[in-house]
Amino acid sequence: MSTALETPKDMLTILSPDGTVDTDQDPGLDDATLVRMMKVMLQTRVMDERMMTLQRQGRIFFYLASTGQEACSIGTGAAFQDDDWVVPGYRQPGLFLWRSVEVKRIVSQCYGNAWDNCKGRQMPVHYSFKDHNMVSISSPIGTQLIQAAGVGMAMKRRGHKQAVLTFIGDGGTSSNDFHAGLNFAAVDKAPVVFVCENNGWAISCPTTKQTASQTFAQKAVAYGMPGLRVDGNDPLAVYVATRDARERAIKGEGPTLLELVTFRLAGHSSSDDPTRYIGHEVFEEKKKLDPIERFRTYLEAKGIWDADQEEAWRKEARDEINTAIKDNERVPNPELESLFSDVYAEMPGDLKACLETEQEARGEGKFP
Repeated sequence: MSTALETPKDMLTILSPDGTVDTDQDPGLDDATLVRMMKVMLQTRVMDERMMTLQRQGRIFFYLASTGQEACSIGTGAAFQDDDWVVPGYRQPGLFLWRSVEVKRIVSQCYGNAWDNCKGRQMPVHYSFKDHNMVSISSPIGTQLIQAAGVGMAMKRRGHKQAVLTFIGDGGTSSNDFHAGLNFAAVDKAPVVFVCENNGWAISCPTTKQTASQTFAQKAVAYGMPGLRVDGNDPLAVYVATRDARERAIKGEGPTLLELVTFRLAGHSSSDDPTRYIGHEVFEEKKKLDPIERFRTYLEAKGIWDADQEEAWRKEARDEINTAIKDNERVPNPELESLFSDVYAEMPGDLKACLETEQEARGEGKFP
């Protein structure tokens, strides 16, 4: 990361769009890790496609895909340890899969049923997996950055040798919390890796209308931390940049801002029609930079991936998501009692009386 402050306008690329690798910068990951990275990127793509179909069918109410940005989640996830903390945005489903969160649990959150560990209280795609050290996603833009700064500051005070990974989109850098989060973390030298996924658009607002800076990475200089611009469609470059930033954080050298330059090959969410503001020719051109296509070419050249493997894995991923959907659609809504049971550690008398009244009313058929 020694060049980050001096050259925040340069972009780190290790794996070119044609699959050619820069051998001097290749991190030398073992074959098993490389294959797993490919599998999780494909699994993420398959899950996103299936969940978007569910939303169009009216079986869930909202979804937000990461199509074209899978390398951002998988590259960062592979560089972090499982006991590190993640304070995610809402475009990192691949990171949950990388950490072995069950597909069934991801699907249940989108249904908001009794299996949902949020018990239907969050919007769909607002996951929370405490057992995987992943903090609940927040809807307000940018709040995850100050939460991550707080987690990092707390871990530093407790002497924990862990790091925190958090994400924001290019549009989120215009939020007040972007300033507050980076400033607090930098002043405290908190072990946080801030990732800006610059996919070109904040819903329909292009990057050119978002900032006058040439890059988002260079914003790090004002906060006194390294900033590095990375090819976000290159899984190897994302891995190396994140690995180095994490090592720096663990050593007590403070936070880093990574700008992952990528492109959103889908709408902002299921509520968005990107064809209204992005031309068809732009999508066709950007598809040539698809991280899955790039990584496939690289792995095939190494002799550790082929078309038969991919088809078999895609089928396995489709079967898993379809089974998860089928199972979740048989699950009832959360129990009414859950509205009362999680408010306090010990339920106070007035709340208990309210619950008992509602239970009694339901027993008499008065409660809908």
